[in-house]
Amino acid sequence: MFQRLIRAIKSLFGGVVSSMENPKLILEQNIRDLNDQIPQMNENIATVKANLIMLQKEAKRNEKNISDLTAKIKSAIQANRDDIAEGYALQLEKAKDTFEHTKDQLVFAEKAYEKALQVKKVFMREKDRKIQEAKEALRASERAEWQSKIADTLEQFEVGGIDQTHDEMISRINEEAARNEARMEIALDSIDTKTMEIEANAEKIRAHELVEQFKLEMGAKSGSISIDEEPAEEEAPTKSVGSKEKS
Repeated sequence: MFQRLIRAIKSLFGGVVSSMENPKLILEQNIRDLNDQIPQMNENIATVKANLIMLQKEAKRNEKNISDLTAKIKSAIQANRDDIAEGYALQLEKAKDTFEHTKDQLVFAEKAYEKALQVKKVFMREKDRKIQEAKEALRASERAEWQSKIADTLEQFEVGGIDQTHDEMISRINEEAARNEARMEIALDSIDTKTMEIEANAEKIRAHELVEQFKLEMGAKSGSISIDEEPAEEEAPTKSVGSKEKS
């Protein structure tokens, strides 16, 4: 019963947590976390490097101490002071033990430093890969959001939205245009267009006759002026012109 209760509680809170999780925000936080680990890693590598440098300096001091003690022992022996040489000999033995211990520690420190550099190299490569994947996923998420908005817009077009209103307005305009065109045809059919054409042609003929009449009157006036100016022997042609005008 207790295990079932624990499982139920986990399922309850697990569902709540899952509903609260935003993959985009989590990926962005993962990128920040990966970048934040670099300073801590550099600090750890610096600590390993400092330990290595300290052991290298200690090994050099031990090596110098061994060299100094060896020279002192030789000098004491040459001075026939074996008692002093014996004291230096014990110090030399301890210095050699310390030097060997320091060399062992130095070997481990060098390996640890090389291992730390390798770990950092692998971490940086893996970090760059994960960040690149995260950025690509974020870009894909942005594209998906944009596509989702476009899909929503298209669905609104199809379901009682712009598309329906658009088609309805176009249909209404086309119906109105067709209705007006039909009214125009009916209005034209109700008018006697043939009679209008006959009247228009009659007006043209009347206008043409008026123009011809003006021409004849202008010709008559010009003929009377020429009779007054010319001799009497030319009266016959003038009369003939008059008779032609009468005809």
